[in-house]
Order: sequence, then structure tokens, then C-alpha cells
Amino acid sequence: MGFKSTAAKILSEINFKKEQKWIHHPLETQQMIFQHLIHIGRQTKFGKDHDFKAIKNYEDFKKRVPVRDYEGLKPYIEKIQSGENDVLWKGKPVYFAKTSGTTSGTKYIPITKDSIPTHIRSARNALLDYIHQKGKADFVSGKMIFLQGSPVLELENGIKTGRLSGIVAHFVPKYLQKNRMPSWETNCIEDWETKVDKIVQETMKEDMTLISGIPPWLIMYFEKLIEKSGKRYIKEIFPNLQLLVTGGVNYNPYRKKMIELIGEDFDVVQTYPASEGFFAYQDDLNSDDLLLLLDNGIFYEFIAADAFFEENPQRIELSEVEMDKDYVLILNTTAGLWGYNLGDTVRFTSLNPYRILVSGRIKHFTSAFGEHVIAHEVEQALQRTLEQFPAKVSEFTIAPQVNPKTGLPYHEWLIEFAETPKDLEAFSSELDKHLRKLNSYYDDLISGNILRPLIITCVKSGGFNDYMKSQGKLGGQNKTARLSNDRKIVDKFYDFGLLINS
Repeated sequence: MGFKSTAAKILSEINFKKEQKWIHHPLETQQMIFQHLIHIGRQTKFGKDHDFKAIKNYEDFKKRVPVRDYEGLKPYIEKIQSGENDVLWKGKPVYFAKTSGTTSGTKYIPITKDSIPTHIRSARNALLDYIHQKGKADFVSGKMIFLQGSPVLELENGIKTGRLSGIVAHFVPKYLQKNRMPSWETNCIEDWETKVDKIVQETMKEDMTLISGIPPWLIMYFEKLIEKSGKRYIKEIFPNLQLLVTGGVNYNPYRKKMIELIGEDFDVVQTYPASEGFFAYQDDLNSDDLLLLLDNGIFYEFIAADAFFEENPQRIELSEVEMDKDYVLILNTTAGLWGYNLGDTVRFTSLNPYRILVSGRIKHFTSAFGEHVIAHEVEQALQRTLEQFPAKVSEFTIAPQVNPKTGLPYHEWLIEFAETPKDLEAFSSELDKHLRKLNSYYDDLISGNILRPLIITCVKSGGFNDYMKSQGKLGGQNKTARLSNDRKIVDKFYDFGLLINS
């Protein structure tokens, strides 16, 4: 065992004991963070505008700070961009993480001197937790790759600005720099297809032991490696590959395809990072749920998803959440986000410790007929169906067909199969049955002959990549919405001829 792996194992034990302190005192930890946030917030323009001096407890806070999305916070962001200090947090942000929004165009999420360490620490702790679980750390001595955005940052109004993955690339510890792939020059390539081709060239002969990225782009990278090398499996190219780290989307729909590409089942650590914060990671390899990080400069609030669009939905703190119920995640952070609606929905699978599944997006659902089908339900239905059929899925999206030329309306599933089921009709029927079991409203609509069972339309190989490229969103952390309440995305697939027999 090398020095690095020995040191990593020792550090993992130290870190595990440290993390247990907040894990065993979750509510007290959240209260301490709340008090710290309010104390600092009193010095800011936002705090003065919202009378933070009068806030003594959470009830006071809710009365003074409304829930906002990015658009609601944008006037304060613009003040920061114009050069003002102490607007949302003390001083100025050290970075703006630039990300695309569905309604806001480009969003500029502040990252402060106090918040940037939480991103770095959480990524490190996810790996240390894995080492603690497995009792081995050989991967730290090999080559590691992180499929990410360009680390080149622009200076906008005196603040360094770029993609989050590009920002954190500047914080890779020195002792890992020699292990890190690809080269800096390759990482700076903006065009994603050119970048992946170059990464394949640089990594194919290396001893890769850890690979990280969102599943669709990992698949793209692995397929190009296999094509270029002439090998059958990734494990033949990288025999010492030990760990995949993923984030951005649920890994389960991609699991069968990844096993096929790698050549065997594999250790995977799922994470839940965003420009707004690092919220959770998988702390138990035997379960897909994620440990909610409560000691990370974030005070969490929750709104029941089924009540979110009411006039005054109830906001609750951690002590009031219930199991197996979908909540919209609301953030208050050391980056100066206050009452911030991230747009994600989460579901608690455990209250001791607090563990979650990301169940979807509050704006991404299919409910043209009142069924409110969410991402967690469709991913579960697809996963259960794939367990019954020798089929593999590369990517998918769903939209309602409200006005078909003939027959009843239906849900249309656009699926790009890596391996198409021999009996697509049977696959569709089984998928529909599983979705009906998971969503009673959808079941009622089918039973009442208001909807007919779902219909699958097959996407050409590479179709989702072609669609994302057409939208200028190929690569990085970009991903296609799982669900839509209209046909804007689906219509593009028809318009661009990306469907089989369309």
C-alpha cells in the first residue's frame, strides 16, 4: 500500500468520527447554522431590507423573508454586479457560478469566501466516506478524471465568473494534481465533442482508477474509448478502475448500460451538488439514498410539493419533515441565498440520519390531465421494467400528447435505447403498469378512459446528444429535462428527424 492510500485511510477514519458529531445532533446543527446566517445577514443590504435585527427564531424569519426563485433575487444580484458591497453576504462574492435557467436565461449564482470551502469539503468527504466503507483507497494512487466544464474564468464586473465545475477545478489539492486528468489545455476546450475526443486520446493508455461525471457524458466517453481501443469493455482498458462518482441525475436508469460498458458491476458514489451548494452524497453503497449534509453552511426549509402552488404554502424546518413525502427544497446559505427555491423536490427515506432521494423538479412534471407525474415515479417505473426485460436505456424524456390525430390522449415517452427490447409493445405495457402502481391519479385516468396507456417513440442512436448540441447545451453538467408539461422538447425531436420511423 502506497503512502497516499495509507494517508487517505487514516484521514477517512478521522473524518468519519468528525462527521458523526453533526449526524447525531442534526437539529442542533441546523439551529447553529441558522443563528450564524442571521448574525452575518444583519450586516447586509438584504438583512436591513428584511429587518434581520428583529429575527429571533425561525418563525420570525418566515414572516420577513419570502420564498424566492432566481428572478426574485435578481435585483440583489444586479447590485453586486454593479459593484456594491455587503448586498446578500458580507463583502463581495469571490465567484459567480454561471448556469442556464429555464425561465431566467443565464443565472449568476454567488459563491463567497465562506461558501466555496463547503463545495470542496463535501466532494472530498464523499470520497473519504467511500474509503471508510470499503476499507481500501488504492484509487488515490492512480489517475483520476473529472468530466467537467472549462476552468477558464471570465472577469465580469471584477468577479471571476464561470461554470461551477470549472471553478472547483482551481481547488484540486496539490497532492492530487499529478494524478488528475485530462491536461489543463484539454480541460479548457469549450466544444464538448472535440474535448471528449481529446480526453480519450490522453487517457486511453493511462492507469485510470477514478472517473467522475454525469451518467450521459460518462456513457459518451466510454463508448468512444471502446470504439478507439477496439476493446470490448472499459475494464479491459482500465483494469485498475475502482470507482465512479456521479451527480446531476439519478444513476439507476443508466445502471444496466454502464455495467455493459464497464464489463462488470461497479462501485458508484452518487452525489447531489449544484451551483447553489453541495447538499448530499451517498454514504451507504448498499442504498441509493443520500445523506443530507446539515453542517455545510446551509439552513434548509421545505414546502410540501403538492401544496407548493397554493397562495401561502406552509414552510417547515427539518424537525417537521415526514418520510416518503415530496418536498420542494428551500435554501439559506453562506453564499447569501435567502428563502431560495432551488426548484428541486426531495423525498426523505430516513429521519435518523436524515437521508433523501431527489424526486424531481417542481417545474418539471407531466400533469396535462391533473396526474402530476414526477421524475421519481417515472424513473422507478422504468427501472422496474428494465429488470424484467433484456433492454438498456441511454436517455429518455416524456411529454403529454393532448390532441392526437386519433384515439385518446396519452403520455409519449421518447426513449433512446442502447439495447431495444425485442417486444417493445410488451415493454410499453409493463412500463405503463408500473407507472399506474406508482401514481394513483395516472391510474384513475387510464381506468376512466380519459387517457390511453403510454406510447414509446424510439430515438435514433445519438439523438439526445444531437438535440442537446442543437440547443448549445452539449456537455458539462447540462441534461435533458425528464418531464415536460408541453411538447416543446419533443417537437424538436420530430422537427430535427431524431426519431426512428418519424
